[in-house]
Amino acid sequence: MKLTRRDFSRLGSMAALASALPAAKAQNHSSSQRKFGWCIVGLGRISMGHFMPGVDVSRTGKLTALVSGHHEKASRQAAMYNLPGGAIYDYTEFDEIARNPAIDGVYIALPNSMHAEYTIRAAKAGKHVLCEKPMATSVEDCRKMIEACQKHNVRLMIAYRCQYNTLHLKAMHLIRSGQIGKVQGIESAFGFNIQPTFVLDGVRLPEWRLDRKLSGGGPLLDVGIYALNASRYLTAEEPVEIRGYSSVIDQDGRFKQIEENDAWNMRFPSGALSSCSTTYGANGMNFFRVYGSKGTIEMNPAFSYDGMHLKAQLANGQRIDEPEVRRDPVDFTTQADYFAHCVWNREEPKTDGQEGLRDMMLMSQIYTSAGMKAL
Repeated sequence: MKLTRRDFSRLGSMAALASALPAAKAQNHSSSQRKFGWCIVGLGRISMGHFMPGVDVSRTGKLTALVSGHHEKASRQAAMYNLPGGAIYDYTEFDEIARNPAIDGVYIALPNSMHAEYTIRAAKAGKHVLCEKPMATSVEDCRKMIEACQKHNVRLMIAYRCQYNTLHLKAMHLIRSGQIGKVQGIESAFGFNIQPTFVLDGVRLPEWRLDRKLSGGGPLLDVGIYALNASRYLTAEEPVEIRGYSSVIDQDGRFKQIEENDAWNMRFPSGALSSCSTTYGANGMNFFRVYGSKGTIEMNPAFSYDGMHLKAQLANGQRIDEPEVRRDPVDFTTQADYFAHCVWNREEPKTDGQEGLRDMMLMSQIYTSAGMKAL
């Protein structure tokens, strides 16, 4: 979980759209070669609204196939991106992607409980995998995903987009370089007031995140994972102690299968303490604060698709007040370009399967501590 100065420089250069890959590394892939071909698995809010537009403006990638159970929706999306005939697959014919040489990798944006199955099937098809977080809904499934990708010699990356975001990288650099002294404590939270239904492509649908069979759990797996992962990459440590709590306050029918609120405390080897929370019952929860012995760092909002805002008070008296000037879907473009870079240069992604597995193990501990079933 450590980020070196070299890593910071490399990833920082990738955060800008015009220089998504480090110059020296980009030379390993000639501009005359074809772009990285993406197959989108699951046409939902994040894929259609963010990742697909991000790939469309990327330096390295292009959309080459879609997997969906809704042919009409897929046909409309295919027309928008000028995809060729035969580029649409139904889930029943997913394994046929193995025969399509235009597909280099898949982006899995399905409900959480389906991540493992389609990651493993994609690996068997010889396709590299960028899987949305959470990696899966159980520790066992995460391990199976890692094993399948290793067995079939394909790259596996978990879409922790904040770890590639310019301001998050800057916050990590300020901490690593000692500019706020030693980290004493972290506060972080992310949540929103979930509704029972949502509109997608003009159709109102039931919210799958409220269905435990699809989501695997409540807000912890969905948005609380941002606060959890941030505590780990901000400290560059793994927690040695963790205590969790959960509750359901609103008895309005939304939370029959999952919890509404989660909170947890962590202690790290250095002695740094972290206090995190997440909710499906309130808006406005979107920040992190790092308290150092000689300064502070705050980001609010911290985990949005755009509009993040970094503030800091450094040990030398300097103040930082830096709103994000980039706009969505730049983080998704950066992810796509970075993943292509890793595949072409045979490098292990920074947020690989082991990173996803570590978060799943910690979330399982939080649930166990809170008196719920382990993941």
